[in-house]
Parts: sequence; C-alpha cells; structure tokens
Amino acid sequence: MAGSPKTPSPPRWLLAELTYACPLQCPYCSNPLDYKNFSAELSTNEWKRVLKQSREMGAVQLGFSGGEPLVRKDLAELVNYSHQLGYYTNLITSGYKMDEAKITELKDAGLDHIQISIQASSKELNDFIAGTESFDDKKSVAKLVKKHGYPMVLCVVLHRENIHQMRDILEMAIDLGADFVELANTQYYGWAHHNRDQLMPTQEQLQDAEKIANEYQRSQQGKMKIYYVIPDYYENRPKACMNGWGTTFLTIAPDGAALPCHSARQLPNFDCPNVKDFSISDIWNHSVAFNYFRGDDWMKEPCRSCSEKDKDFGGCHCQAFLLTGDATNADPVCDLSTQHYLVTDAIKQATQLTEQPLLFRNSKNSKQFNH
Repeated sequence: MAGSPKTPSPPRWLLAELTYACPLQCPYCSNPLDYKNFSAELSTNEWKRVLKQSREMGAVQLGFSGGEPLVRKDLAELVNYSHQLGYYTNLITSGYKMDEAKITELKDAGLDHIQISIQASSKELNDFIAGTESFDDKKSVAKLVKKHGYPMVLCVVLHRENIHQMRDILEMAIDLGADFVELANTQYYGWAHHNRDQLMPTQEQLQDAEKIANEYQRSQQGKMKIYYVIPDYYENRPKACMNGWGTTFLTIAPDGAALPCHSARQLPNFDCPNVKDFSISDIWNHSVAFNYFRGDDWMKEPCRSCSEKDKDFGGCHCQAFLLTGDATNADPVCDLSTQHYLVTDAIKQATQLTEQPLLFRNSKNSKQFNH
C-alpha cells in the first residue's frame, strides 16, 4: 500500500550516517540494536555518488553522523567534496579524540558547522553514560571548536540518569562559551527503547528540568540560545514525523540503505532500497518505502477524519510500530488514539520499576540481536 502518488517535493536535508562504529556506548543510541548485521560500509566513491545525486535533486543541508563519523578516514575528503557541491555541512560528533589537527583539516576542507554531544556535567557520570572515559576530551574539543571560529553547538540528551544535573549542565555550557545548547529529552527508539524503563524520567523530574531550562532561556537571552525538546511520552499530541514522511529528510545508512527517517529500518516487511542498486531520484520518487506514508491514503481512524492530520501527519510511524505493533496506527502518544493507554502504562511502569542495569550500545551486546 502506497500513499498519494503526487510528485513529491525534493529532499532538503541529507543525513549521511557514515558508519555504525563508535568508541562510545551510550544506552540511548538511536542506531539499530542489531547494527552489527550491517557492518559493510559504503566506499568513498559510493558516498560521493550519493552526495552528488542528492545535491542534484535539491538537498542543501548535509549532516555527517554515525556512529561516530570521525572514525572514517575519508571524512575530510567527503567534507571537501560536499563543500564543492555547495552543501552546508554539519558534523554531528561525540568529539572523542578530536584534536586540533583534525579540526584544522576539516575547516580547511570547508566544514561549516560542528555539533558536539556531552553526556553529563560531571566526569564520573559522563564517562559512565558514555561507557568510555571521554569527559575531558569533550570539554577540550568544545574549546577548540570555539577557538577555530565555529559557533559552539552543544547537545545533551536528557534522561533519568542525568536530568537532575540540568542546572549544572547549563552552567557548564556557559563556562564553555556555548552559543547553542540543545537539551534533547531521550526519544525512545533503538537502544533507548530497549532501555526505556531505566531511562525515562518522572513527571516531577521533567517539570523541574523544564522550569530550569525556561529560567536560563530568560537569563541567557542574547548570549546563549537554549532549545529544550519535550519528550513525546509526556505530550498529548505527537510530533510531526520528519516534517512529513518523505517530504524533507533523507537518511542514508552506513551500508547504503535509504531511509525516510533514521529509525525506519526497524519497521517489519519494509524493504528499504539501497543506493548500491538505485539512484537517489528513483528511491525518493518511486520506491514503495518513501511513498508508503506520503499523503493520507494510508490513514486509519482517528487520523483520517482528524482536523490536525495535516499538522502532525499521524505522528511517528516507528513509535506506532514499537508500541502497537502496526506502523499504520495513530502514534499512541496522541490522546485521541484508542491506544494512548500504552503510553500512560509505559510511564507508570518506568516510574515503578526497581533498579535494573542499562544495556550499553556496543558490538558484543548488538550480537544478541542478530537475525
């Protein structure tokens, strides 16, 4: 079943997931649990073909991510090629082991923007969550980013383990000279979904955190821009799926799978086309995967007759699948869904659970989820 057959608008944002390899082991990672099944990576020339074809279609924003994109030896070459094509290039990185020579190399290659993640405001907690001793590295890299003339963009994923540090996290961002801070509450896909009961904060924790974020947004106005991303599970309406499925965002996984969103490969019986077999134009315009949720032909009630369907497009299909077993159901975050109880039950379960160990994202643990 495909969505409406209207000619889609071209992609604007390309996310190039260069590799699933990563020195960190974050338990909230959005990469697939079974990422070890997809170890074959696109070559430099294959990535260049993807970059060229996507740019020819109209993509202008480019994010290099992973895993950890710094693991790729050809990163600077790909950055330079993208710069020549006219992309605005973003590096989404942990910053781990990124020294001044690497920043200089990437800047000379034409890199426009660097976003660094940090896990907590204290070394002990950061290194525990990352599963790797990385706190000192991250702080020094953040200062180097600023030194080399880049806007300092800091991303902190929030969850039960670190949300109590909200004030300290923002003070750390001020000390580091951050220009932008994204406080992103965990989205429960991939490893985060597996660890959901251990990661989900309580309503009280979220309220306290939002209050602190609002306080700093006021006090830092004109100095540091703070984005606070509210978690889906505590909302009454879902977020719009990728600004509309197959309308704006194109993700290419390390093995060449083309995805309408970075979590889409977990959907069952969902044959994601591969750039090794098809052009970006064919994938975007004609593949079943990218047309599946375009338009509203796929919608069931309550979405089909809802006045808000052109605003949220039925919500997140991956979340609908993870919670209800059917990606064509309304995102149960929506309180108009008859399955909204699945979300409220998940909140209760998470807040009542006794301590259980987190499953960290690494190759050994990924092998548990082999096909």
